[in-house]
Amino acid sequence: MTRPVLGELAVLDDVGPPRRGRAYPAAGATSALLLPALLLLGGLVAWPVLRTLHASVVTDGRWVGAANFRAAFAAPGTAAVVGRTVLWALLVPAVVTVLGYLLAAASRRSQEGGLVRLILVVPTALPLVVTGVTFRLLYDPDPQRGLATLLLARLTGRSAEQVPQLLGPGLVTVALMSAFVWAWVGLAVLVFRAALDAVPPSLGDAVRAFGGNRRDVLWDAQWRPLLLRTVAVVFALVALGTSRTFDLILVMTPGSVRDEASVLTLRVWQTSGGTTTGEGAALGVIWLAAVAAGMLVAALFVRQAWPPPRDPTPVDPEPAAPPRRWIRLLAAGAALAWLVPLGVLLATSLHRPVDAAARAWWSSAPSLDSYRQLTSGPELWRTLGFTLVLATVVTAAVLGIALLAAYPLAWLTGPPAQATGLLLMAASVVPVQVIAGPVNEVLGAVLSSGTTRGLALVHIALGIPFAVLVLRNAFADLPAEQVRAVRLGGRHWWSTLRLLARHNRPAVVAVAVLEFVQVWNDLVVGLLFSGPGAAPLGLFLAGQTRGFVANSGVLAAGSVVASILPVLLVVLARRQLVAGLVAGGVR
Repeated sequence: MTRPVLGELAVLDDVGPPRRGRAYPAAGATSALLLPALLLLGGLVAWPVLRTLHASVVTDGRWVGAANFRAAFAAPGTAAVVGRTVLWALLVPAVVTVLGYLLAAASRRSQEGGLVRLILVVPTALPLVVTGVTFRLLYDPDPQRGLATLLLARLTGRSAEQVPQLLGPGLVTVALMSAFVWAWVGLAVLVFRAALDAVPPSLGDAVRAFGGNRRDVLWDAQWRPLLLRTVAVVFALVALGTSRTFDLILVMTPGSVRDEASVLTLRVWQTSGGTTTGEGAALGVIWLAAVAAGMLVAALFVRQAWPPPRDPTPVDPEPAAPPRRWIRLLAAGAALAWLVPLGVLLATSLHRPVDAAARAWWSSAPSLDSYRQLTSGPELWRTLGFTLVLATVVTAAVLGIALLAAYPLAWLTGPPAQATGLLLMAASVVPVQVIAGPVNEVLGAVLSSGTTRGLALVHIALGIPFAVLVLRNAFADLPAEQVRAVRLGGRHWWSTLRLLARHNRPAVVAVAVLEFVQVWNDLVVGLLFSGPGAAPLGLFLAGQTRGFVANSGVLAAGSVVASILPVLLVVLARRQLVAGLVAGGVR
């Protein structure tokens, strides 16, 4: 508001926090903006969690206390399942974090570095169903089909019968972990690359000027200023990701060894069968507690001041020398190794179905017969069309609802902002198997379970927390000067929202791409909530694995077709993905 004072215009309401005034929506508008997100999260996330907690301590309406937990732990194999889950949550993130940092550092400022990172990021975009198919082909116990088995036999000088089976009871967990690491290292490389590029080389020069060695440079110029927090973020992200290995285990492990590979993500599904009962609910609560503990630990490492401090005089980073030649060669060698599983998948798809099932892919001439057989029927095209429409609709809905909700939340400061961030993080990592029973109850009361609308609603509800978190963090970074300009221009909150979206385009792109890819690549949500007329692509591919060996050629071809679109989206938008995810930090 301005008034003429002594012939000059004076600003009368430009006082106090800059994020108030006409740019901030009124109470009624704020409620309306938050209502869609609150309804979906309350009905399909919060209430199902509370319903699961209740079901874990009652049986047939009677209070039984910890009886269901004791019964769940007393069941055969539960202790081993919990132990494997803990091993997944500790070992795999450590390996991904170390490899991600080493490969990011080795591929910096070199001509081949961009190609190395491009190769490493491709597996990140693949559906976990496709990753499972790829490594099951690679680790096939028959040396006539499994390249890894053949190489292991040649290297050890043993026969195929004497070589340890990578998909056998003793090594199946190691094999699964290797597939997961292969799929996730690319994301870690991108995050570490962004962190390393943000470290000014002048810090290292200053440490060397005071007599510091390479270890001192790493510790004082990289680790303490930035890398410690980045390591915590990557480790926590991968640790939470290991709680969603359901697709990989279900597809990659033969049925005879599935119990030896089972973790909580699979045991809850096997125990509850998509319902909410005593032992299954108890296991689900244990899983929820573990995920919540991991989320809180991550929040302790990544918390920061609100709003984050701004550098008043930002400068461009000084050029630094590229890594040594042998380090760059190691990075190039790692990229070539990362191409091997993709080569196995593609080569298997380029053979006749009979040849792919009976002999090595390197011993017969390529053919397109597997693709012809795959595309000859209407089922693939119907599934692709359904998944494309579903992913597009869900992405548009999530983006729209998240934009509306993120706008009023971006103006919160202090403890309310921190509490909102924790709640959004918690809602983002709720395992869908745990709440499947209550969600089906809600869908049955509102619509009907097993319908396309119900499947879309579940995807939307699960995608909103992460989308709001990313957009809220990015919106809160809008410079105060721009907010003041909006206020003085007399604009309303919807004009500010448009300004926020334009200013934070990388975050908007990141949310849209990640949500589309998540829905496109999904198996578990489709398995739990789809019906006869709503079969997504992941469920179609998983159904093809029942006769894995006989159907390996057509299955490989279907995996290649299913991977084209998500790989293109992630590769083309990889820079926006990283910029959008780190915008505003983690608050």
